[in-house]
Amino acid sequence: MRLNVLYIFCFFSVFAHALPQAYVTNEKDNTLSIIDMNLFDVVDTIEIGERPRGFILSADHAKAYICASDADRIQIMDLSTHTIVGDLPSGADPETIALHPNGNTIYTANEDDALLTVIDIPTSSVVAQIDVGVEPEGLAVSHDGNLMVVTSETTNMVHWVDTQNHENIANSLVDARPRDAHFNHDDSLLWVSSEIGGTVSIFDTKTKQKLKTISFDIKGVYRDKIQPVGIVLMKSKPYAFVALGPANRVAVINTDTYEIVDYILVGRRVWQLAFNQDESLMLTTNGVSGDVSVINTHSLDVEHTIKVGRYPWGVAVKWQ
Repeated sequence: MRLNVLYIFCFFSVFAHALPQAYVTNEKDNTLSIIDMNLFDVVDTIEIGERPRGFILSADHAKAYICASDADRIQIMDLSTHTIVGDLPSGADPETIALHPNGNTIYTANEDDALLTVIDIPTSSVVAQIDVGVEPEGLAVSHDGNLMVVTSETTNMVHWVDTQNHENIANSLVDARPRDAHFNHDDSLLWVSSEIGGTVSIFDTKTKQKLKTISFDIKGVYRDKIQPVGIVLMKSKPYAFVALGPANRVAVINTDTYEIVDYILVGRRVWQLAFNQDESLMLTTNGVSGDVSVINTHSLDVEHTIKVGRYPWGVAVKWQ
């Protein structure tokens, strides 16, 4: 009997930490929801810092870094125990974070101070603070690690930063309130969403010149409700996905032709997006409805809706 009890205990202990898992920051609850991607259900909810938003995984998926915006810190979570094991200095009001390909450098946007902060993870120290536009938010680092960009919502600009000398080397105008940025897989293009402008701009990374502007038109949805925010690009297919905020849709764009393939209906006020390992599934955080939609990227249908906390914002999937 004791052996059976021990076996059951070990089984459920392993199952509770089975991979893959998704992590969702709940901005209004100060919590992190942990989703089992085999069950498509929340298996744990953890209290974290005040107003958590940006969430990224370390290069080896052993740790996570969480922007606790109202606590003015970046928390470090050990993903084997789901406990907070430290903090990184962040400056005031860190909202989003991006990891350099070297795995040792984090960038964070300090919205209240119009700064980009560069942090060395091993020494837990600030390497540089770079002046950028008003209300910086969106961050992206090129795959080769040479460039990073930050979008400033009020200045309506993309700032191009040389990661070697931490200098702002160029500024590009975009439509109103740019929110997210994403390099394509060979770093030749940069995609930028503009929330109030209702567009996505595509830039040549060599010239820093705009090549294309994509607008959206959804039958039955007022244009001012179409507010592009989070962007992800597939590696396995020529698709980009763009969260359209209070339009409650995710746009699917052919990255070869820039034509809109589909609009996928999800929860209310969709914010951020994340793939699983093989890109067969994509998760969306839906702030107002307090849930996560799980989209099949082959059929472009929502397969699951998972209730999380209040105002889910950041999302990432751990698979190793």
